[in-house]
Amino acid sequence: MKRILDLHTALVDLLHATGGEDLQLIIGGGYGIYLKREHVRTAGVRTLLKEWPEARSTNDLDLFLRPALLAEPERLKPLVKALTDLGYQVVPGAEKYQFVKPGPGGGRSGRLKIDLLTGPRSRFEGTSARVDDRRVRPRPSVDLHAHPVEEALTLEEGLLVIRIQGETSGAVRHEAEVYLLHPITASMMKLFAFRDRVGDPDNDFGQYHALDLYSALALATEPEWEEALVYSKQHRETPVFTEAANIVDRHFSSLTAEGMLRMRESPYCRPDLQLDDFLSALDELFPSARGERRR
Repeated sequence: MKRILDLHTALVDLLHATGGEDLQLIIGGGYGIYLKREHVRTAGVRTLLKEWPEARSTNDLDLFLRPALLAEPERLKPLVKALTDLGYQVVPGAEKYQFVKPGPGGGRSGRLKIDLLTGPRSRFEGTSARVDDRRVRPRPSVDLHAHPVEEALTLEEGLLVIRIQGETSGAVRHEAEVYLLHPITASMMKLFAFRDRVGDPDNDFGQYHALDLYSALALATEPEWEEALVYSKQHRETPVFTEAANIVDRHFSSLTAEGMLRMRESPYCRPDLQLDDFLSALDELFPSARGERRR
């Protein structure tokens, strides 16, 4: 799990470098799921499913910036400075919202990547930000953008606040708060990520996203699951939610559906995972317009 440890240090570095700024960073992606796993394990709380996949390594840090933060560009300057001071470089073609820190010797091996993301484009209506399907550009410019995520429909709903503790790469002890996505938000994002990569051999045909989808639901606490059902009813008629239900219908409708087959191909999958219970939870959260699905 060396990559997880490296990523933890990278996050502590970033939190330390931004000082006392109230950025309220939201952690998503595989590392966000890892943090949630550690939180519920340490707290000993009951979760929707008892059996979890093995924790997987990742070298990506998905940071969600709240739309209100992007609407006040001056507040982003500490983050811009921190990325520069910590040695991150822009990713060609995704300048200002994707950054990498080269590994030892300046190579790709061991490098760390940060993606800056935010909520749907509709959240920026009436603001000064310039928005298209790839970028939210704060105005006035502070040389930092964020990629809008349409499926993050519930981005700021039901967030879990946790405390991150650790040492920076300079051996300075630091502690700060971050936020984790609600299970329904994480699930929506993993459904769309799987859909976009299911035919891509360079991304293992989406197997990691399928397994992360299981984890996002499995790690839901009892209160979070009740909240998820409420959010599901509130947003069920939206186009994004409808598409999420369609993805479930196409790829996660049975144990032999492609999403489930890809999930079991992952080296982090375990034979004792509660796959039937997982399918039932998906069906309840993202009901198909076609009615009850066959198992």
